[in-house]
Amino acid sequence: MKLGIVGLPNVGKSTLFNSLTKAGAESANYPFCTIDPNVGVVAVPDERIVKLGELYHTKKVTPAVIEFVDIAGLVKGASKGEGLGNQFLANIREVDAIVHVVRCFEDSNIVHVDGSIDPLRDIETINMELLFSDIEIIERRIAKTAKSAKNDKAAAKELVLLEALKAHMDEMKLAKTFNVEGEEEEAWFKEYNLLTAKPVIYAANVADSDLADDGASNAQVAKVREYAKTEGSEVFVICAQIEEEIAELDDDEKAEFLEGLGLSESGLDKLIKASYSLLGLISFLTAGEDECRAWTIKKGTKAPQAAGKIHTDFERGFIRAEVVAYDDLISLGSIAAAKEKGVAGLEGKDYVVKDGDVILFRFNV
Repeated sequence: MKLGIVGLPNVGKSTLFNSLTKAGAESANYPFCTIDPNVGVVAVPDERIVKLGELYHTKKVTPAVIEFVDIAGLVKGASKGEGLGNQFLANIREVDAIVHVVRCFEDSNIVHVDGSIDPLRDIETINMELLFSDIEIIERRIAKTAKSAKNDKAAAKELVLLEALKAHMDEMKLAKTFNVEGEEEEAWFKEYNLLTAKPVIYAANVADSDLADDGASNAQVAKVREYAKTEGSEVFVICAQIEEEIAELDDDEKAEFLEGLGLSESGLDKLIKASYSLLGLISFLTAGEDECRAWTIKKGTKAPQAAGKIHTDFERGFIRAEVVAYDDLISLGSIAAAKEKGVAGLEGKDYVVKDGDVILFRFNV
C-alpha cells in the first residue's frame, strides 16, 4: 500500500511523516528504508504474526508494509510552479490514497501561510492545486488523442470521455465526482491516474488537549468530519507533535505514554485502520518455521489471486488452499489440532479469503 501525504506548509505534515516512519520502523522491528529523502517504508503493526512466530518458533517475522510519500508543502499556484510543490506532484500519481494533513490547532508561534486557521479553506486550496495538475494531464491526453481520433474509432470514443471530463473539471469539480460509464471508459479513466480521483484520508492535526476526546470538542475537526462525509472520505485525529515524542520511545514506554494521555492507540495505528477501511483492504497470513508473514489484499479477493501476491507461479499453478482462521489456530495450538476439530479445511478456486486467514497454498507449475 502506498500513501501520499499532502498539506499546506506549517500544518504538521513533515512532522507527521518523520514521526510515523520512525515509529512504524521501531514498533515492528522492520528496517525503515529511505528510497529517497521523501519516501519511507513502514511496517504495519500486527500482533497476529508475532504470535504465529512464537507458535511456529519461526526464524523470521515479516509484517505487511506501507510506503509513505511526503510531498513538499503545497502552496497556491503549486501546479503552475509556485514553491516546491509542483515538482513533487508527479510522485503521488502512483499512490493508492492521499493523506491530507489539515491544521486544526491554534499556535501563535507557528505562522499559518494564510494568516488564520480554517481547515476547509486549506482543503480547498490543496484540492484546487491537485485539480489544476489533473486538468494539465487531461489537456495533454486530449491533444494526443485528437490526432488519432479521425481514423481510429476507439480514440474517437476516448476523446468524447476526455472532453466531458475536462468540462467537468473546468467547473472546479474533482475527478472523483465524474460519472464514468462503460468498461472501456473505466479502464481509460484509471489509466489517467488523476490525483482528484484518489481516495482521501484527512489527518486532523490538533493540540494534545484535544486528543483524549478524539477531537469531539474541536469545532475545526467537526468541520473536517462534516466535509469528509460529503465525499465519503475517512478522518482521523492526530497530534503530530505527540507522535514525534512517541517515536522516540520503546513499545512499553509508548503504551504508558498513550495511557497517560487517555489514548489506546497511536496516530500510526489510527492511520492504518483508516487506510485499510477506505481502500477495502484485509490481511491474510502465512506461517511456518522459516517465516511468518502478513499479506495485504483487497476484500473479496479469491484464493488463487491471493496466492499470486506471494508469487505469480502460485496463482498460475493453484491447486487448493489449506485454510484455518487465526483465532482457531491460536486457541487450538497447532494446525493438526485445528484439522482434528474440523476448523481447518481445503478450499478451491472460488474461496474468498477472509481477514486473518492463515493459508498454505498448494500449487503445481
